[in-house]
Amino acid sequence: MAAPVKMNEELELDIESLAFGGNGVARHDGFVVFVRRGLPGDRVRARVTKVKRGFAEALATDVLSSGPLRVEAPCKHYPTCGGCRFQDLAYEAQIEQKHAQVRDALQRIGGIAEPPLEPILPCKPDIFFYRNKMEYSFAPSEDGPVLGLHKAGRWDEVIDIEKCWLTTDVGNGIRNAVRDWAREEGLPAYSQEDGSGYLRHLIVREGRNTGQALVQLVTAPGEKFEKGYFIEVLRKFPEVRSIHWAVNDRPAEVTNLPAELLWGEPAIEEELGGLRFRVRPNAFMQTNTFMAEQLYALARDAAQLTGKETVWDLYCGIGTIGLSLAKDALTVWGIEVSEESVACALENAELNAITNAAFFAGNVGQVVDDLLERSGAPDVVVVDPPRAGLAGKALKRLGTIGAPRIVYVSCNPTTLAGDVKILREQYGYELLRAQPVDMFPHTPHVETVALLERTK
Repeated sequence: MAAPVKMNEELELDIESLAFGGNGVARHDGFVVFVRRGLPGDRVRARVTKVKRGFAEALATDVLSSGPLRVEAPCKHYPTCGGCRFQDLAYEAQIEQKHAQVRDALQRIGGIAEPPLEPILPCKPDIFFYRNKMEYSFAPSEDGPVLGLHKAGRWDEVIDIEKCWLTTDVGNGIRNAVRDWAREEGLPAYSQEDGSGYLRHLIVREGRNTGQALVQLVTAPGEKFEKGYFIEVLRKFPEVRSIHWAVNDRPAEVTNLPAELLWGEPAIEEELGGLRFRVRPNAFMQTNTFMAEQLYALARDAAQLTGKETVWDLYCGIGTIGLSLAKDALTVWGIEVSEESVACALENAELNAITNAAFFAGNVGQVVDDLLERSGAPDVVVVDPPRAGLAGKALKRLGTIGAPRIVYVSCNPTTLAGDVKILREQYGYELLRAQPVDMFPHTPHVETVALLERTK
């Protein structure tokens, strides 16, 4: 049976609910249409952008009448900018949606009829200005380089940002100063279309509890700017302690690159839970400092340490979780694929005078057997994997090793649910608790701290 809608057709639709990922759910003659920028209770005019056998996708071009959950978005760049998805959705509805997303994933994918789900922990103290890291893109324009975030749904268009509501006044000031510098110096932005131009990205990292900032400029090959003047522009901000330059000689839009220190310290510091952490340009750290403290407190509570346990911290980043557990553990052993992050973790252990933690660089799925020989069997394993979840080999080795307790810190409910299902059905683990945490207001993303124990 053919779909009752066509590409580019304009429809008037009533939005019934939100689908996971943030699109509104509507029906046209019983046929499901997922509507970007449609919120529950809205009546919208929408243009069909994709037609599949069982559903269609559309973009709301006009809100004919607003639903009760729609609020005024404060940012002048919303919704054109792709940095936020839900500024016009009441925050209470945002966290309700995220809580439901975790529940649905554990039920539908994890196969748990009644998941042991705790109420979601909302973001505090502010649902704006919370990010400690921002990555901006340069793009060419008739007036010189623009510097900002990609247009929603587009990789080839960049919005010239004046004020971003996710970063701080300092972060906004640094970005705008660098754009002014680029235009003053007549430096062309890199073009994805033909590979011409020079300026590619700007990364700004902040220690929110220390008041320190790190700046990294990414360019195409060649030293085409005066380093001294670039440093002078940035040193007008007293928060800037570290300035770096990296070169990307490939078409791919990447920023995780070897960097040259132009000025200042090689790293900045952040403070979490009474510990200090050094953060280098490419090291991984949770991007919401204040909620990261809450996240790690939940992980400590789930680990239930008594001081006698051997703890594995897999996908350890710069050691934030493992070092926060060290005072209550016998030993902590961390693994992370990024050598730069491992170097930070080792520095951080020394910085905090923690002597019972060790960190190693390697792919988790490939080196856990070596770790087992070094440390002996773990009593508690903490995992904080990327969005793809535990890779097949890592999951299999983890299940085979059979630690009594696993604390799973997840940034993706669907991969969490899939991994929980395998650990449950194949390795005898039961999910005892899952606590959603809203680290990223105005986006569809949600973190979850899950506790699993082996029962057989």
